[in-house]
Amino acid sequence: MRLRGVRGSRNVEDRRRSGGGGKAGIGGVGLLVVLAIGYFAGIDVTPLLSQLPQESSAPRELSAAEEQAGEFSAQVLATTETVWDRLFAEQLGAEYAPPIMVLYSGVTQSPCGGASGATGPFYCPADNKAYLDTDFFATLAQELGAQGDFAAAYVIAHEVAHHVQDELGILGEVNRLRQSASERDANALTVRLELQADCLSGVWAQSVNGILEPGDLDEALNAAKRIGDDYLQKRAGRVPQPHTFTHGTSKQRSSWFAKGYNSGQIDTCDTFGAAEL
Repeated sequence: MRLRGVRGSRNVEDRRRSGGGGKAGIGGVGLLVVLAIGYFAGIDVTPLLSQLPQESSAPRELSAAEEQAGEFSAQVLATTETVWDRLFAEQLGAEYAPPIMVLYSGVTQSPCGGASGATGPFYCPADNKAYLDTDFFATLAQELGAQGDFAAAYVIAHEVAHHVQDELGILGEVNRLRQSASERDANALTVRLELQADCLSGVWAQSVNGILEPGDLDEALNAAKRIGDDYLQKRAGRVPQPHTFTHGTSKQRSSWFAKGYNSGQIDTCDTFGAAEL
């Protein structure tokens, strides 16, 4: 991505100077990837959580890598603000209210519960904030095999897409339906929600095509494949169990991202009306 000259968003709440500061216990990025697989694949990682550090109030200095990750995240967030502000007006005749992005290190708190490496990046509709431990970028590249700055940007765009769903009333309706659904049906609804977010991420990517570099699109498609439920369950040594999927297969995730990218249209992303995913 060519982000030189791109402004950084002001809608960033950086908690990294006052919390966490690293991963203790089973060791650095190795712990992060186990927890990330647990998050994406629906594996119980509760026994590992006791080894995570507690949030600390002691201030600390950010490393050069952390500073760079924060600047990158703020710039990517700013592109989502520009894109969704325009697309809401042009395609929906509506006004877009952007989310806050919370950057943290190790652990933090949200109205949706505690955040740590176990939760992975997530969006909390209770406070309209997207939560991101920037160390997840290293996990994505070094452990999950999804290298490149656009792979990292895709992660941010995906969480912002959940905010877009919230703005459109989709997230609230799906949450309502999940409350009275069986576990299998609730998982199926969640898959459609996540694939729609992938598609909306593709819509965003099409709209920032002017700052993409050769290979960027491939990086995003590869990232989508690397966090597919089937891929992650296989990586964890399990036989993929479709009824437990909560994010979709590698093929589905990359396919829906591509649909959004190719169309640039929000209405293309109706995964709930799709006969096949």
